[in-house]
Amino acid sequence: MKILGISAYYHDSAAVITVDGKIIAAVCEERFTRKKHDLCFPRNSIKFCLEKSNLKIDDLDAVIFYDKPWLKFERLMLTYNMYAPRGFKSFLEVAPVWAKEKLFLKKVIKDELSLIQKYNFEKLKLLFSYHHLSHTASAFYPSPFEKSAIITVDGVGEWATASISLGKANTITTLKELNFPHSLGLFYSAITYYLGFKVNFGEYKVMGLAPYGNKDSKEVLNYKKLLKENIIDIKEDGSCWLNQDYFDYSTGIKMTRNKKWKKLFGLEKRYPEGELLQEHCDFALACQEITEEAIINMAKTAKKLTNCDNLCLAGGIALNCVANSKIVEEKIFKNIWIQPAAGDAGGALGAALSAEYIYYGAQRIANNKDDIMQGSYLGPEYKDYEIEQTINQYKAVAQKIENEDILIQKTAKALAEGKVVGWFYGRAEWGPRALGNRSILGDPRNPNMQMKMNLKIKYRESFRPFAPSVTEEDVKKYFEIEEKSPYMLLTSQVNKNIRFKLPKDYETFSIKDKLYYKRSELPAITHIDFSARLQTVLKETNPRYYKLIKEFEKLSKYPILINTSFNVRGKPIVLTPEDAYRCFMQTQMDILIIENYYFKKENQPEWKNKDDWKKEFVLD
Repeated sequence: MKILGISAYYHDSAAVITVDGKIIAAVCEERFTRKKHDLCFPRNSIKFCLEKSNLKIDDLDAVIFYDKPWLKFERLMLTYNMYAPRGFKSFLEVAPVWAKEKLFLKKVIKDELSLIQKYNFEKLKLLFSYHHLSHTASAFYPSPFEKSAIITVDGVGEWATASISLGKANTITTLKELNFPHSLGLFYSAITYYLGFKVNFGEYKVMGLAPYGNKDSKEVLNYKKLLKENIIDIKEDGSCWLNQDYFDYSTGIKMTRNKKWKKLFGLEKRYPEGELLQEHCDFALACQEITEEAIINMAKTAKKLTNCDNLCLAGGIALNCVANSKIVEEKIFKNIWIQPAAGDAGGALGAALSAEYIYYGAQRIANNKDDIMQGSYLGPEYKDYEIEQTINQYKAVAQKIENEDILIQKTAKALAEGKVVGWFYGRAEWGPRALGNRSILGDPRNPNMQMKMNLKIKYRESFRPFAPSVTEEDVKKYFEIEEKSPYMLLTSQVNKNIRFKLPKDYETFSIKDKLYYKRSELPAITHIDFSARLQTVLKETNPRYYKLIKEFEKLSKYPILINTSFNVRGKPIVLTPEDAYRCFMQTQMDILIIENYYFKKENQPEWKNKDDWKKEFVLD
């Protein structure tokens, strides 16, 4: 079967093509349009997927959309009715959009496809999946497991906000669901909003901020107590009940009712770019720990309902790698697998695979060892002539190094000398993590590297940590982890033998002083609680990146590199050679590698309007 999966019109629009269950191409629309979390119809993504698979629309057996808009509309209308007259202003804003576009999505999709290429309208089979089924299918069907428990948690789909399911061969059975307005995902987004970060953009910032909270302090314990007594009730099965008196997302245009939160916590809502205080860190930690408690309870329930050794995860909350790691630490399941595009983009993949296995009933074979994600390298790649077009356009200066070993040696040497390297190779990654094909790399030994990369390369908050890429066979030498983490979705503690002892008064340090205290032999990737968000790199999956890490080990003794996504704040990860060169020139990166082309910053022509990023790079 040849199937096109589409997600669109909320955030992270994307397209995927599968052929007989194999993923041929997958990409997010934001990579083409350069609008982060772009929600528009993924016209560019569909074009790419068709070209990569050498298919036309008329060749497809089905096109499937990742949710059911009529059910979502039903939920919106019933919710507005329930809370009327509250929310009337919001209703007036939302209703025309639904009436004009979303209720006639069949026609909209067909019309959009016709703008890509001509096709036979009568022949097209257009299907719609349930939102949480799309998430569930994206978690289970690409996984290595023949049988598995499946947990999905996000904000909201049609009605469901979380689900527990059982996957077996080509079937998925839903066992338990939590419905709107009660939602762990919306709780976390509300915290994101109250802490001054953008909803659907900044949830990971809350996760990164939480370790700066003073664990077990009276402030954190008090915040948790107030949250549990007034706002969120975590049930034994992992479901939650949210007190809607404190929230505005059901009918309003904000996440929280700010006056009530301020009165309860004595904590003002933080506004974007406002100073981060210890009380914000403590609040983030309290909320992260409550989220982890719910996730662990849910995992225990899934284990009880399915009696499986395996667990699959998807939905936006599955990008919370700290919570994922708590499941691993609890040893609830023997094996865990997480969809790398766990958010709404992954719904396009889940929709395509649900059509393959549920609608068409195709046979699925899993070997309980390997997933089908191909390392998540499923996006576009570029040829030499396309790179040279960029070189000519910007009068750039580059050395072409045909010998891969020489290129890698030269790059590893630059890294060991403290240079920051933009690394662009092969097919773009699918999902929000850079996994060694569209990455910015640095030396994890360098105590100044985190500050340099945050403030001069990424133009983002200094508190945010960087992830290490480590060769899979060496991971246990440096990190306390048993699981593989190929998609950077688990955290681990840095091994005690490379840690430095903290002073007795460390907890009284300011946020800045905590951040820049040297905590280990690898300070640039050791977060303040000695944790690190890991990517384990396998030679067979990404041979060039693996070779670079091993070459760096010869110079540094560590088979580890800092790996952060090749972008700046407010922008998607780069996709094309031109994107990469522009990002290189607008930041203080030292070296750029695009395939076999080696660019040194000092050799490039002067970049005009160096401060363009201040206008171009919006808050995220």
